[in-house]
Amino acid sequence: METLARAAFEALPEEFRALCPGVIVHVEDFPDDETLTEMDCASEFDLLGLFRGIGLAQAGDIATGQMPNQIWLYRRPLLDYWAEHEETLGHLVTHVLVHEIGHHFGLSDGDMEAIEARADT
Repeated sequence: METLARAAFEALPEEFRALCPGVIVHVEDFPDDETLTEMDCASEFDLLGLFRGIGLAQAGDIATGQMPNQIWLYRRPLLDYWAEHEETLGHLVTHVLVHEIGHHFGLSDGDMEAIEARADT
Protein backbone atom coordinates (compact mmCIF):
# COMPACT_ATOMS: atom_id res chain seq x y z
CA MET A 1 0.00 0.00 0.00
CA GLU A 2 2.87 2.38 0.81
CA THR A 3 4.44 1.60 -2.57
CA LEU A 4 1.15 2.26 -4.38
CA ALA A 5 0.68 5.55 -2.52
CA ARG A 6 4.25 6.65 -3.29
CA ALA A 7 3.79 5.76 -6.98
CA ALA A 8 0.45 7.62 -7.10
CA PHE A 9 2.04 10.72 -5.60
CA GLU A 10 5.04 10.58 -7.95
CA ALA A 11 2.66 10.28 -10.95
CA LEU A 12 0.98 13.59 -10.09
CA PRO A 13 2.01 16.59 -12.18
CA GLU A 14 5.01 18.40 -10.71
CA GLU A 15 2.99 21.59 -10.17
CA PHE A 16 0.68 19.69 -7.81
CA ARG A 17 3.49 17.90 -5.99
CA ALA A 18 5.23 21.25 -5.52
CA LEU A 19 2.19 22.42 -3.53
CA CYS A 20 2.53 19.51 -1.08
CA PRO A 21 5.82 20.14 0.74
CA GLY A 22 5.77 18.62 4.18
CA VAL A 23 2.51 16.71 3.69
CA ILE A 24 2.91 13.39 5.48
CA VAL A 25 1.16 10.28 4.16
CA HIS A 26 0.43 7.51 6.66
CA VAL A 27 -0.90 4.04 5.93
CA GLU A 28 -2.76 2.45 8.83
CA ASP A 29 -4.90 -0.68 8.96
CA PHE A 30 -7.96 1.18 10.31
CA PRO A 31 -8.92 4.63 11.60
CA ASP A 32 -8.64 4.97 15.37
CA ASP A 33 -11.78 5.08 17.54
CA GLU A 34 -11.59 8.87 17.99
CA THR A 35 -11.54 9.39 14.22
CA LEU A 36 -14.43 6.98 13.68
CA THR A 37 -16.49 8.91 16.24
CA GLU A 38 -15.49 12.31 14.87
CA MET A 39 -16.34 11.29 11.30
CA ASP A 40 -19.62 9.65 12.42
CA CYS A 41 -18.67 6.28 10.92
CA ALA A 42 -20.92 3.30 11.56
CA SER A 43 -18.07 0.86 10.90
CA GLU A 44 -14.28 0.88 10.82
CA PHE A 45 -14.63 0.07 7.10
CA ASP A 46 -16.51 3.33 6.30
CA LEU A 47 -13.44 5.54 5.89
CA LEU A 48 -10.88 4.92 3.12
CA GLY A 49 -8.74 7.99 3.70
CA LEU A 50 -8.55 11.17 5.74
CA PHE A 51 -6.89 14.59 5.55
CA ARG A 52 -6.00 16.43 8.73
CA GLY A 53 -4.58 19.90 8.68
CA ILE A 54 -5.25 23.33 7.30
CA GLY A 55 -5.92 23.56 3.58
CA LEU A 56 -3.63 25.79 1.53
CA ALA A 57 -6.50 28.20 0.81
CA GLN A 58 -7.02 28.71 4.56
CA ALA A 59 -3.40 28.46 5.70
CA GLY A 60 -1.69 31.83 5.73
CA ASP A 61 1.29 31.89 8.07
CA ILE A 62 2.10 28.66 9.87
CA ALA A 63 1.47 28.98 13.58
CA THR A 64 3.97 27.80 16.15
CA GLY A 65 3.18 24.25 17.19
CA GLN A 66 0.91 23.63 14.19
CA MET A 67 1.08 20.03 13.03
CA PRO A 68 1.98 19.44 9.39
CA ASN A 69 -0.79 18.52 6.99
CA GLN A 70 -1.26 14.77 7.03
CA ILE A 71 -3.10 12.19 4.96
CA TRP A 72 -4.12 8.76 6.18
CA LEU A 73 -4.90 5.86 3.87
CA TYR A 74 -6.68 2.99 5.60
CA ARG A 75 -5.41 -0.35 4.31
CA ARG A 76 -8.17 -2.74 5.36
CA PRO A 77 -11.12 -0.56 4.22
CA LEU A 78 -9.30 0.05 0.91
CA LEU A 79 -8.71 -3.67 0.42
CA ASP A 80 -12.32 -4.46 1.33
CA TYR A 81 -13.63 -1.87 -1.15
CA TRP A 82 -11.22 -3.11 -3.85
CA ALA A 83 -12.37 -6.72 -3.38
CA GLU A 84 -15.97 -5.69 -4.07
CA HIS A 85 -15.35 -3.47 -7.13
CA GLU A 86 -13.86 -3.72 -10.60
CA GLU A 87 -11.12 -1.07 -10.38
CA THR A 88 -7.50 -1.93 -9.70
CA LEU A 89 -6.03 -1.39 -6.26
CA GLY A 90 -3.58 1.13 -7.72
CA HIS A 91 -6.43 3.15 -9.23
CA LEU A 92 -8.32 3.11 -5.92
CA VAL A 93 -5.29 4.20 -3.89
CA THR A 94 -4.61 6.97 -6.42
CA HIS A 95 -8.23 8.13 -6.29
CA VAL A 96 -8.29 8.31 -2.48
CA LEU A 97 -4.86 9.96 -2.28
CA VAL A 98 -5.82 12.60 -4.87
CA HIS A 99 -9.09 13.20 -3.02
CA GLU A 100 -7.25 13.79 0.26
CA ILE A 101 -4.69 16.04 -1.48
CA GLY A 102 -7.71 17.97 -2.77
CA HIS A 103 -8.57 18.72 0.87
CA HIS A 104 -4.97 19.88 1.36
CA PHE A 105 -5.60 22.31 -1.52
CA GLY A 106 -8.68 23.56 0.35
CA LEU A 107 -11.36 21.81 -1.70
CA SER A 108 -14.49 20.45 -0.03
CA ASP A 109 -16.06 17.07 -0.85
CA GLY A 110 -18.71 18.97 -2.83
CA ASP A 111 -16.03 20.82 -4.82
CA MET A 112 -14.35 17.55 -5.74
CA GLU A 113 -17.63 15.83 -6.65
CA ALA A 114 -18.41 18.71 -9.03
CA ILE A 115 -14.93 18.49 -10.60
CA GLU A 116 -15.27 14.72 -11.05
CA ALA A 117 -18.76 15.12 -12.54
CA ARG A 118 -17.46 17.64 -15.09
CA ALA A 119 -14.52 15.34 -15.93
CA ASP A 120 -16.91 12.42 -16.55
CA THR A 121 -18.92 14.32 -19.20
